[in-house]
Amino acid sequence: ETMVGRRDVGADLACAVESNGCGRENRMGSSFSGWSICSCQKRGDGIGKTKVGKGTKVMMVSDGNGVPIGLYLDSAQHHEIRLAEATLKTVRVPQRWGRPRTRPKELVADKAYDSRSFRIWLRRRGIKPTIPTIQRKSRKPRRGRPIRVGEGYRRRWIIERCFGWMNNYRRLVVRYDRYLHIYRAFCLIAFIIWCVNRILK
Repeated sequence: ETMVGRRDVGADLACAVESNGCGRENRMGSSFSGWSICSCQKRGDGIGKTKVGKGTKVMMVSDGNGVPIGLYLDSAQHHEIRLAEATLKTVRVPQRWGRPRTRPKELVADKAYDSRSFRIWLRRRGIKPTIPTIQRKSRKPRRGRPIRVGEGYRRRWIIERCFGWMNNYRRLVVRYDRYLHIYRAFCLIAFIIWCVNRILK
């Protein structure tokens, strides 16, 4: 099971806005979360305007055990659904034999990813979407069968726990780096520390 989460980091305020072992067989879910970025210089890579200022969006994918397996950073002005496909393409889980696994069996995400085109994109790749629908005020009913959320959605808290764990690293809660690849490197270092700690336990 794979989880996906999002987080925004603001560039004007030095404060956080918001924000798992790995089995041989796991389903994949998704969740995205945003962080606040603080920069001492004007401009920078991956910074965009939001309702509360400027920021960078951190997109993360974890497996059913809460181990981070995918990371994508971009400007905070983009909606999560526009970054979902690019984020899932960063997933490469090594296997004992053969090529790395890049497609989960199931993707768990919140209502922010309720998109017909995104569901079609997932199904074409053999991924089961577990995404609740948004109750929109529309006179015309949706075409096709009604979408039902499976039991896997109850485990979406796992990705939220991942972002809560990342909040323990002050270097990640607030972005001070002007260049995006530097901030991404610190995120990957945190992932490595997390995996090593799980192995030692």
